[in-house]
Amino acid sequence: MTKQAMRAEALDRAQNGQSWANYGAIYQGFMERGIPEEEILPRENVLTFQAWRAKGRHVRRGEHGVRVTTWIDIAEARDDSGAVTRKAGRRPWSAVVFHVSQTDPDSPEAA
Repeated sequence: MTKQAMRAEALDRAQNGQSWANYGAIYQGFMERGIPEEEILPRENVLTFQAWRAKGRHVRRGEHGVRVTTWIDIAEARDDSGAVTRKAGRRPWSAVVFHVSQTDPDSPEAA
């Protein structure tokens, strides 16, 4: 998978995910960093590092985000004989999200 495809997939997951489970942690984490509650919009201006890259922005060096737990789909795997070696399912994954105020445009045109 290319970097561009990986970033596009991260952006799609960040904006179109189904779970609201991390909203509490996102609001609490960014409000502790001094960002007003009304400026915190998960899936709009709170995204992962790779999702920001896909949007033409980069996280500033030294910025700390909020750690959240997400679920990653796992495809079924089969060996050469067709036997299932790994069942399909989901597994937890830790990710860090950043607020738009912690990012800068990659180029002046992206602003």
